[in-house]
Amino acid sequence: MSGVTHSDADLATTIGPPAAPTSTGTSSRAKRWRPRGPQTAASRAAAWFLAPSLLVIGGFFFLPVLAALALSLTDFDIYALADPGTARFVGIKNYVELAQSAEFWQALWNTCYFVFVGGPLSVAVSLGAALLVSAKVVRLKGLWRTIFFAPVVTTLVAVAVVWRYLYNAEYGLLNVGLGAIGLPGVDWLGDPNWAMPAIIGLAVWKNFGYNMVIFIAGLAGVSEDLYDAAKIDGAGAWARFRHVTLPALAPTFLFVGVITMIGYFQLFAEPYVMTEGGPLRSTVSVVYLMYEEGFKFWNLGYASAVAFVLFALMMIGTLIQLRLQRKDDA
Repeated sequence: MSGVTHSDADLATTIGPPAAPTSTGTSSRAKRWRPRGPQTAASRAAAWFLAPSLLVIGGFFFLPVLAALALSLTDFDIYALADPGTARFVGIKNYVELAQSAEFWQALWNTCYFVFVGGPLSVAVSLGAALLVSAKVVRLKGLWRTIFFAPVVTTLVAVAVVWRYLYNAEYGLLNVGLGAIGLPGVDWLGDPNWAMPAIIGLAVWKNFGYNMVIFIAGLAGVSEDLYDAAKIDGAGAWARFRHVTLPALAPTFLFVGVITMIGYFQLFAEPYVMTEGGPLRSTVSVVYLMYEEGFKFWNLGYASAVAFVLFALMMIGTLIQLRLQRKDDA
C-alpha cells in the first residue's frame, strides 16, 4: 500500500467538477414520464363504458343527420326511391324554393304563433301548478301532482278524441258553458281564427305537467332562510315571489324554456289528429309541411331542406335564450 496521502484539493483537482446533466439525462426522462395511476385507469374504463352508447348515437343520429343534409342538396323524389341513380345534385335549389314558397311562410307563421303564445302560456301554467302543489297549506300533495302529471302520459289520440268533443260547435262542453253565460258559441276547429288557439289549449293542458315536475324540483332547492329574511324585511307574498323565488329559479327557467321551445317548434301530432292542417291551412306547422312533402308527395330532398331550416330556427332560439341568461347573470 502506498504511503502517499492526498488532500481534498488534490482530489477535487483530479476528479474535477461534477458533470452537468445532459439534455437527454435524468431531467428529460422525468419530464417525459407520467404516472399511470387510478385516474388514468378510471378514464379508460369510462371510455369503454361510453363507447357502446356513443356508437349507437353516432349510428342512429349523426349519420342520419348527415345523410339528410346530403339529401337536402338533391332532387331525391319518388322516382329516385326505385333508382337512386336518378337523383341529381341541385345545391341550394331546395332552400331557394323554400324561401319563395308562400305555403312555407304560412307554416312558419303558424309555428311561431304556436311557440310564442303557447310556450310562455305553458311555462306560466306549469309554474303556477308547481307553486300550488308546493304550498304548505295544500294537503294531499302527492295526489295533486299525480292528477296534474296524468295528461303527460296519456295517449294523444285518446286526448284528441275527448277534446274534439269539448270543441264541438253544436254540443261541445265549451260552447255549452259559453251559452250558459250568454255568449255565442265558437266553431273552435272550423274557424281559421280559432283553430290554432284551440290547439294551443290542448297542447298546454297535455304538456304542462312535465314542466311542473321540473319546477317543483327547482322550488325544493330554494332555501327557506331566504324567505324568512324577506319576511323580516317586510316583504309581502308578491315581493318574495319576485325577489326570491324567480331569481332562484333562473337556471330552471332556462332549462324549461329551451326544452319547451324545442318541443313546440316540432308541432305535428296535435294538428295532424285534430284538424289535419285545416281549416284553410291555418294549423299547418313546419313539421306538418315536412311530413306532407316527404311522405305524401315523396319530395324527400325538399322535405330534408325544410327539416334543416327548422333545425336552424331551433338553434337560433336556443342561443338567444342562453345569451339572455348570461346577461341576467352578469
